[in-house]
Amino acid sequence: EGGVQWMTAGRGIVHSEIPGKEISKGLQLWVNLKSEYKMVKPKYQERKKSEMAAAEQDGVKVAIIAGESMGKKSEIRTLTPSYYLDFTVSPGASHVQSIPQGWTAFCYTLSGTMTFGREQKTIPAHHTVVFEKDGEGISFANNDSEEGRFVMIAGEPIGEPMAQHGPFVMNTQEELMQTFDDYYNHKNGFENAKNWKSVIGTKFLNGTLWK
Repeated sequence: EGGVQWMTAGRGIVHSEIPGKEISKGLQLWVNLKSEYKMVKPKYQERKKSEMAAAEQDGVKVAIIAGESMGKKSEIRTLTPSYYLDFTVSPGASHVQSIPQGWTAFCYTLSGTMTFGREQKTIPAHHTVVFEKDGEGISFANNDSEEGRFVMIAGEPIGEPMAQHGPFVMNTQEELMQTFDDYYNHKNGFENAKNWKSVIGTKFLNGTLWK
């Protein structure tokens, strides 16, 4: 119902993700960490929709998952400076969202038809729009007759080498290999993984989760 779960994996965490009984839609975003933060203690932040920062201005509503918009700030703490904004735009409404210069930014349209940027490009639902880094804001408008919704995501580039395989993201292949060794040998952050079993995952596999 519009809530958010923000997990910082840090030096290691094992978890299970199981969909709810009712049909639902969700978005998952992976945000890289600087090398100095890759071995921090794992942290989990959860907010219900009613607990999240939100704002409304001239027909534009925004749920502020991370970052800030319309003078409101999210309480979610991100080690990588990030914006994650969920916009709902009434027909005829428009807005300009400030983005720090040099940040990487993109939008993903969820419903309706939206118009973005100086070139006024019209984008239908379920498309990704990537923006250049030379501006300080992103303009958008709903010129359609139906309500539009999209998420705007932006972050400060880390500027470090990246090595990725499966769920692990490190800076070098050597670090990546060491991480897999830590995982399989239950050390350096994965000590509790040896005897860990997902309660809901086990119920899901044997068909008793919804009974």
